[in-house]
Amino acid sequence: MNEKALYTLNYGVYVVSTKSKEKLNGQIANVVFQITAEPPKIAVCLSKENLTHALVSESEIFNISVLGECCTMKLIGKFGFKSGRDIDKFKNYDYIIGKNGAPIVTDSAVAYIECKVENTMDVGSHTLFVGGVTEGDLLQKDAPMTYSYYHLELKGKEPETAPTYRKK
Repeated sequence: MNEKALYTLNYGVYVVSTKSKEKLNGQIANVVFQITAEPPKIAVCLSKENLTHALVSESEIFNISVLGECCTMKLIGKFGFKSGRDIDKFKNYDYIIGKNGAPIVTDSAVAYIECKVENTMDVGSHTLFVGGVTEGDLLQKDAPMTYSYYHLELKGKEPETAPTYRKK
């Protein structure tokens, strides 16, 4: 198989965040997509190794911040390459608490969507969480960041826990 065929699929760059008990956490994700319009449902794929996965599993809520092209590698690095087990990822970044009680990163985000987990699917190293959309809004006018932009313009890489990560 020519693996380059997979590189033609388009993705965005998002912060998926949640809260369980008093613990806030979030991570960068590129596999987020709308699966139905009526009622609106969103799916997100999270690595079983990540703290965000554990907290979404416990709380059954998640929020998505759609990052814009204005987003810096510093924010992506903190949410994408650091563990919430070791640091407070929200420190020094703007965020609000959504109606579902989970954080929403507003720093560099063009929109947000709040979800309640309705279904899950085990896909091996990751879980696909399907959430019913409960809230959402636009935050600023900027182009949403695509995964192509992240790679080509920001020279970003995938962490080993990303669903699109391939060993070289």
